[in-house]
Order: sequence, then structure tokens, then C-alpha cells
Amino acid sequence: MSSSPLSKKRRLSGTETKTGSHCSSSNSVRTDLSHTPANGMAKNGNDAEIDEGLYSRQLYVLGHEAMKRMQNSNVLISGMRGLGVEIAKNVILGGVKSVTVHDQGVAEWRDLSSQFYLREEDLGKNRAEVSQHRLAELNNYVSVTSYTEALTEDYLTKFQVVVLTNSNLEEQQQLGEFVHSKGIKLVVADTRGLFGQLFCDFGEEMVVFDTNGEQPLSAMISMITKDNQGVVTCLDETRHGFESGDYVTFTEVKGMTELNGCQPVEIKVLGPYTFSICDTAGFTDYIRGGIVSQVKMPKKISFKSISSSMAEPEFLLTDFAKFERPGQLHVGFQAIHAFQKKHNHLPAPWKRADGDELLTLAKEVNSAQTGSAKVEQLDEALIKKLSFVASGDLAPVNAFIGGLAAQEVMKACSGKFMPIMQWLYFDALECLAEEEGVELTEEECAPRNCRYDGQVAVFGTKMQDLLGKQRYFLVGAGAIGCELLKNFAMMGLAGGEGEVIVTDMDTIEKSNLNRQFLFRPSDVTKMKSDTAAAAVKQMNPSIRITGHQNRVGPDTERVYDDDFFESLDGVTNALDNVDARMYMDRRCVYYRKPLLESGTLGTKGNVQVVIPFLTESYSSSQDPPEKSIPICTLKNFPNAIEHTLQWARDEFEGLFKQPPENALQYLSDPKFMERTLKLPGAQPVEVLEAVYKSLVTDCPHSWADCVAWARNHWQCQYNNNIRQLLHNFPPDQLTSSGAPFWSGPKRCPHHLEFSTSNDLHIDYVVAGANLFAQTYGMQGSTDRAGVVKILQDVKVPVFTPRSGVKIHVSDQDLQNSNSSVDDCRLEELKVQLPSPETNFKLCAIDFEKDDDTNFHMDFIVASSNSRAENYDIPPTDRHKSKLIAGKIIPAIATTTSAVVGLVCLELIKIVQGHQKLESFKNGFMNLALPFFAFSEPIAAPTHKYYEIDWTLWDRFEVTGVQPNGEEMTLRQFLDYFKNEHKLEITMLSQGVSMLYSFFMPAAKLKERLDLPMTEIVTKVSKKKLGKHVKALVFELCCNDLTDEDVEVPYVRYTIR
Repeated sequence: MSSSPLSKKRRLSGTETKTGSHCSSSNSVRTDLSHTPANGMAKNGNDAEIDEGLYSRQLYVLGHEAMKRMQNSNVLISGMRGLGVEIAKNVILGGVKSVTVHDQGVAEWRDLSSQFYLREEDLGKNRAEVSQHRLAELNNYVSVTSYTEALTEDYLTKFQVVVLTNSNLEEQQQLGEFVHSKGIKLVVADTRGLFGQLFCDFGEEMVVFDTNGEQPLSAMISMITKDNQGVVTCLDETRHGFESGDYVTFTEVKGMTELNGCQPVEIKVLGPYTFSICDTAGFTDYIRGGIVSQVKMPKKISFKSISSSMAEPEFLLTDFAKFERPGQLHVGFQAIHAFQKKHNHLPAPWKRADGDELLTLAKEVNSAQTGSAKVEQLDEALIKKLSFVASGDLAPVNAFIGGLAAQEVMKACSGKFMPIMQWLYFDALECLAEEEGVELTEEECAPRNCRYDGQVAVFGTKMQDLLGKQRYFLVGAGAIGCELLKNFAMMGLAGGEGEVIVTDMDTIEKSNLNRQFLFRPSDVTKMKSDTAAAAVKQMNPSIRITGHQNRVGPDTERVYDDDFFESLDGVTNALDNVDARMYMDRRCVYYRKPLLESGTLGTKGNVQVVIPFLTESYSSSQDPPEKSIPICTLKNFPNAIEHTLQWARDEFEGLFKQPPENALQYLSDPKFMERTLKLPGAQPVEVLEAVYKSLVTDCPHSWADCVAWARNHWQCQYNNNIRQLLHNFPPDQLTSSGAPFWSGPKRCPHHLEFSTSNDLHIDYVVAGANLFAQTYGMQGSTDRAGVVKILQDVKVPVFTPRSGVKIHVSDQDLQNSNSSVDDCRLEELKVQLPSPETNFKLCAIDFEKDDDTNFHMDFIVASSNSRAENYDIPPTDRHKSKLIAGKIIPAIATTTSAVVGLVCLELIKIVQGHQKLESFKNGFMNLALPFFAFSEPIAAPTHKYYEIDWTLWDRFEVTGVQPNGEEMTLRQFLDYFKNEHKLEITMLSQGVSMLYSFFMPAAKLKERLDLPMTEIVTKVSKKKLGKHVKALVFELCCNDLTDEDVEVPYVRYTIR
């Protein structure tokens, strides 16, 4: 289970438009891999081909051009404590050319609270040297070396990007000025307990090729005026979505042809369907048609060096509710450096004297400021808190800042996305005690030479003990799941008597390795949950973790039953689909357990926290449904590659999945015929016709038969059907209003002629014939020359378009047509079908996008691009076809890391028992822009009956078994509500079963009134109640005493 749709639905994002190559600076150094690549990964050189199998999901975020630029970049990361290793992990997974990890310090106890590649036996060893080989395993394409000497200016010239973590202010400024003068890009990252800092300097002439990573928009044109500022009007099917200042270009314009293929022109938006362009007064008159497409224009931006930016800082806000905070922390972090320089150590945890001293230093720093960095009034309480927690080292804060910093490194290497300009500050002070003035003591937070010292410094020992006792259920061990487990291990969650139960039914695939960082090439095909559990046990042997391979849902409720959920402290979702999320949300509401929900989509990420009796639940708000493509557009009038790809996917299902499935059911299920004949409309004939084709007319006896079938199917789809369509609607056809029929979104097609010298045509036949052979359990072949030879003898029937063939122009037209049932043909089919005893070896094929040897994507690409050629739609490559047809969710490690950091900060609040709505933070981010927004969760909406307020967390508790040991009857249940709650039940249901209603026939009611409730449930649902079921959920419709309909909570009816 990987990361997920950002909103509650799947959305598609695309690859970038091609921009000119952008070479890294000439002083790049060529480093060889220090270990042998495995699993088909080649060594990375300058001209390395991008391994699409590994980088697939990331390529959909960055695109090939940006990835190539990254593959030419050498990166230095200085400081291998928790933050440094997090940045290094993400950058290495991203696939730069080389990473050098630098540190002169040795591993200490406090590092172990967040440095996941240090073990207890590494204490006293150099942090960079120990981390190097563990980091190197992450990506065989990236050369990873360690460096333990002092950083000299000469040494820095080997790199395109330098990252400083855990460095002092003098070093930041001295090296910062040097790299600025040499055009080397700089990222400075720092975390101090609950506080984080990030600074970027990418030189005075940084070129950004794509500021937001969104797919370029396009729209169909209905009119262009001749004017000194020509106005373009788009078809009113959808809004154009452009913004003023965007650049566009034109294609397929009839009449005003001067615009076709013109240089990109800047636009000014006038309305949702209109915008103005350049002077069109001298152009030819516009006739019709045309497509306008957005063009991504490179943008130059200039950065100040760290010293000049320090005095005149530009801040990127992470939280609009903390508007004043960046300026305060800008001074505070400088004061920390001053304290460290003076004492050679950080302020001690929660030491009041050090807090006072830091405040004095901050005042000195502030009064020395000359530029805009000077703040009017220092927030004294904030500076003191900074002092109290500064020596802490928290895995979640490092994950968040480390994810952001690694994304900035990728921006510096690739020119893809807008960099942070130039300072970012972050804090999570809401994690501290909610009550005002509650402060921890020095003793509670003093170091104890244990692996959690960095965390104890911030939260004290009591909190650490609490974390160790937690019992948490993690659903999913994909990208988000791996990051969560790493943070759980570092934080000591379930490090005592507690337990983490992780479930995921998936196995590891090669494309997972790019962001699911607990897995290695040798783990491919193993179970995710077990592998992830074993990996984090290495990071922290004291974590108690159990791996399951179960899908969560009604089928596994005997495993995840009442006892299981009641024993939990909370649930974290790491899912990749909305249905499973909604299911877990319902379970958490029912058992009243906190739920941490998160998702990513490329560079976008979100976090939602669900707290019993406090917040709304995940299911309380939903996205609008995704727009589907009209059937008639797919069948006859495609105008975009998305339409031809969806058509190709439907072809795949309709040729290689449904027919063998139906035929198998006919052969094996005696009730299949009975069920089929009950289907509405013409469906019985269609289904039986398909079964007849599978078992009789199309059934192949040799490989040559399969080739002939594919060739004839090609003829039917790309020649005959198009000729029939043009026979019904000739190219010059007019509508009843006199407008051309083939205009606007309707593109006029042309038929294709098959040629054995056309690679696309042979691709189609080879893939189609192999898939067809597979459905019959026959051996296929990839011998193209052999296929061409067979094709010479294939007889293709001559086709003549017929009159009287009905083609539906719109979905409305399709719905209104009553497809009559051909009873004679139905009877014929019943007689002609072979007897079900016949021995057939049939196999339905499930679409699998990630296996390049199975012909699935070969068929989709050939099928879609041939149809695109029919309609003059520009074809697309295999990579983009896979994204759209496979409904792939683009993903990158940086976003996952940052999102999970925020999830774990919310977890800390839950473990401490925070109860104020304003203490919690739902978060949204888009690292490409960059943009961050935090808000307090929405409170659970309140409903009312009589004078009683209730929310989704409330319910009626009814004990089914009475004191005399007998179970309540329906009559007693209805009376109980009348007497206890003054509510008259008008309808009562359990799941999809209606147990009682006021309009029920008298005889049925009489029969049920005196039956026990569980007996009615089993009778109506026709299902036995499992032994694991302790309680049932009943939904009610009720009237109050005035006979008004009132909304009431559900009933939890306890039976055991």
C-alpha cells in the first residue's frame, strides 16, 4: 500500500514538457560506484539511461529532463545526525549522480533518537563512515562516499550542491559566501527540538524550467476576433483554467492560420471561457476550430548570499496563524549559535538559567541588526521555549525539514519547481503540554545515556514511558507505511510493553524501491509487512512489531474484531485507496479510537487527524465525484489521448478478461444461464453471443489462428468501423442548424490501411495475438518476422459500409434508444452453445501495468495510438500511456517523508492526551510551489433531538441480553425506545437488512414482534452471526412525541 491520492479520489498528473537541456557546471567530478549494482540496475554515468522500472512513480512527478539533470549532479551533505541522514536518504532515493556524506563527529547516545542508520554498537564511531554503507544500499545508481576531514574551499568545488546541517554560523557564512561566488548551490538546514530552519541560495541566475509541475492546460476554441488585442473564446464545455501572464500557442486553427505553431504569446484572462492575445487585426479571418495549449516558460530568479540575506531576510510562511514567528526565530536561531560559541554546548534541557541567558543573547543579536531582520518586540516566552528544547533531536521534525531540504536539493539540481525564497522556519510547540505555564524539570529531561535522550530532552521520561506502552495499528506498509515505521522505531513507540501491528497484503515490486526505503532489490517479491517489520527491528531492536498480510475490510473482521480494536490506543492509515480509508474511518468512529490519516500525490501532501468526541471524521467531507468520459465520446468522437487510452483499456477488458470469464462461468456454474436470461434489455443476447464467440467461432487451434484473429480485429476497429462512421456522417455533413457536424469537440476521423511495414500495426498484432493465445492457455511468440509471414496468408473479409446502422451521437441519445431483444437469436444461441461439460482451458487476464514482458502495455499503446492516428490526435509514448491507462499515482520520497513527519507530531499530541481542538493541526503542502497551510481540525458537527446534543461519536448503548438471561425481542426493543428515550421507531435496519418499518405487512410484523433481535437479523440477512461478533449496529428512523421526524444516533446493541 503506497501513498495515496491527496484528495479523497485518484487524480492524474503528467510528465513535464520538454525544455532545453541544462548541463551541470563544468567542474563536475566523475565518481564510480563503490559497490556492484544488483537487480538489473546499471552503474550511473553521465549518459545513463533512466531506469523507468525503478524511477517510474518519481518520473511522473519530475519528468525525464529534470531526472537527467539530476543524474549529472554531485551533492555534498555535511552533518550525519538525524537531519543529515534524512536529507541524504531522500536525495539518494531521488537519483542524483553522487552523494558525499561528511561528518567529523562521532555517534553519541542523543543521535540515536533520530539517526536511523546508527546502532548502539556504533557509539564512538564516525557518523559519516558508519552511515555511508547503509545509505549506499538505497540506490545502486548513486555513488555514495564518506568524507571525514575539514571542509575546505578547494574541496567544495567538486560539487554542484552543498548542504550544511549541524554547522555553526561562522561556517555557514564563510562557506556560504564562497559557494555563492562560485555558482555552487547551497542549502542550510537545522533542527532544534521542536523548531526547524531552512535556507536556500541557488545563485544570482537560477533558471526554473517549470514553476509548479502541473500538466500544461489546453482548450478547444470556438472563436477568435480580429483586434489589436484579439479575444479568444473557448468552447463552453469546460473552463480554460489559464491565468493572466501564462503563455500559449495554437494548433489546428482554420482560417486564422498565422496563429498555428506561433511563438508562445502572453495572455490576459477576461473570463472563464475568454482571454486576449496579441494583435490579430492583420490576420486572416477566423473560420473555425483550433486548440490552444499552455507553454511552460523558463523563469530566472536571483538569490542573495547567506550573509546579505541574514540581514534582509525573505521568509516563506509555513503557518499563517504564526505570522510573527519567522522573524522571532530568525533572531532566536542566531542567539542559539551565539550561546553555543560562548559555552561550547547548547542550552541544557529545560534549564531556567540557560533560558534567561539565551533571551539576553537574543536581545543583543536583535539590537545589533540594522536591516529588516530587526524585530520590534521579542517574544520572550518563545525564545525561552527555544532554549528549553534546543538540545532535543526529534525524528518527526527531522523528517519534515529533511523532506523539504531534499526537495530543495532536487530543485537546485534540476530547475524543476520553485525554490524556497530564501528562509523557512517551522515549529511544533503545540506538542508541549496544553496547560499554560506547565514546565518540565531539568531532572525529567536530563540525558540518561539511552537511545531516546534526544526526545527525553524535549518531553521528559514520563512521556517516553507512555510511548513505549502504546498499542498501534498501522494499515499499509508502502511509502507512507515505511516512513511511519522508521519514525515509530526512533520515537520508541511500542518500545516497552506496547505493540505495533502492521498489515499489508502486497508484495514488494521494483518500482517500490524508489521511495519505500525499508526495502532492497533482494526483497522484491517478499511480503511488505514482514520485510518492513524486520528492517525497523534493526533500527531499534526494542520495538515490538508484528506483521500481518490481511486486507482490512468486512472479510477480516473476525481477525480485527471487538477485542482487537478495544485493545488499541490508535490507528494510522498508510493506504492508497479511498474505500479502505473510509472503512478504517468507520471502524475508528465505532470503537472511538484516534485515527491519523495522510496521503500524497506527487509534491502535494496532506495530514488529517481524527480525535474521538472532538473532530469530524475522515468520511465527514468528500470530494466531488471525478468527471467520467461520456460513452459516445469514447466510442465514436474522441478528441484527446486520454479518450483513446480509456478506449484501449476498455478493449483490453472486453477482449481478454470478460469473454473468458463469462465462458468459464457458463462451463462451470449451472445457474449462469438462468442469471444471464434475467439481465435487462439486449444484455442476454450480448453475453451469450460473446460466450458463443469464445467457445465456437473465435476459438483458435493454432498460433496462426491467434495472429489471424488479431489481424481481423485490427481491420474491424481501425478500418471498417471508421468507414461505417463516415458513411453515416460524411466529412461534409451539416447539423440541422447548418453547422458542420465534424467541428468543436468532434474530430473527423479517417480509416487506416494495414501494412506489415508499419511497426505500430505489427506491435498491435503481436501483442493482441499473444494475449488472445494466453486466454486459451496456448503458447505465443515474439517472432515478428514469423508473424509477418503468417499475415501473408490471412484472408481479411471485404467490408462495405451498410445503410440503416444506428450510431448514437450523444449519451442521451444512447439512453433513449430501446435496444430490442432478438428472441429468435436468443433461442438459436441456447441451442448452438456447446454443452457445459466440454473441456476448455480458458484464462481471464487481469491488467498489470508494471510487467514489461506481459504484452499488456504493448497492446494498450498500440491500440490507443492507432486510434489516435484515426482521429489525428498526437500519439503518446509508453511512459505517459502507462500513467493514464494504469491510473498511477505519481509519488516522490521527499513529500512522503515530510508528510509523515507531521503525522508523527500529531501522534505525540494524541499520546499525551491533548484535548483542545486548537492543539491539533491538519496540514496541506505542495513542495513544488512551495506552499504550506495548517488549520485546526473541523469540530464534529452537532445534531439535536429534544434538548440532547449529539455528534457522530455518540450512540445509544442497548444491552441485548436481559437480567433473566433472555434476549430482547423486537417488541421490547421498540418499547424500550418509547419509554426510555420518548422516541417512536418508524424504521429499523442493520446493514442493508430492513428489520422493521411502520408500513410492514401486518402478518410479517406479527411474526417478527416476538422474535429475539438476533434471530430477526439472521433471518432477514440470511447470514449467521460469527462468534467474534459482540455487538450489532442498528440504524434508526424516529419520530418524537409531536410526530416530527428526528435525526438520532445509531444503536450499539450488545449481544455478548
